[in-house]
Amino acid sequence: MFKLYFHQTPNPMKVALFFEETGLPYELVAVDTLKGEQHTPEYCAINPNAKTPALEDDGKRVFDSTAILMYLSEKTGLLAGQPEDRSEMLSWLLFVASGLGPFSGQSVHFQHKAPEKIPYAINRYLREAQRHYEVLDTHLEGREYMVGDSYSIADISTWGWIDKATFVLGEGGLDNYPNLKRWFASIDSRPAVQKARDIPKGIDFKTDFDDVAARALYPQNFDKNS
Repeated sequence: MFKLYFHQTPNPMKVALFFEETGLPYELVAVDTLKGEQHTPEYCAINPNAKTPALEDDGKRVFDSTAILMYLSEKTGLLAGQPEDRSEMLSWLLFVASGLGPFSGQSVHFQHKAPEKIPYAINRYLREAQRHYEVLDTHLEGREYMVGDSYSIADISTWGWIDKATFVLGEGGLDNYPNLKRWFASIDSRPAVQKARDIPKGIDFKTDFDDVAARALYPQNFDKNS
């Protein structure tokens, strides 16, 4: 059985949604990143990058949400899109992995989590996040799905971060991106999305962003001896 190491953040939620969409059996292992559980030697043996999600499958490890979605879709043949759309699939998956996700995360960090407000950093990452949203909005004009004519891991991967649009972009969220807003509403209304959202409800994750959480999430910002 697949074992999914999970926290209720955008990247793990993508993989949770894949499992809820497909009905594949899996074991959920909570990793409380605000308590620093991702830094234990046991977890780093599964994901040396000390991030969630990670996956174990019959003695094999897979880490990074994009790698996991690709691995699962290729292994099972589910939500993989059509062979003729392979180049498009790879392009949009990596657009999310290398652009939308990182810039959205940095936009959130400098707006909401950084210990000091740095106007240049806030503007830099917010504007880049907005630019990625504009690319998606243009791409989705006249399209129901991200790639081809069917729902796929490209939609799941994109959904994970667009779900946080208000947090990333601020008040108004998707209002300036009508095609993206329409697409998101369609994906977000799927029954499996609500099932994925319900997963964290039974888990007592830490929610306070205090000094413990800051040190767990951003250990490189602290002196190891402090």
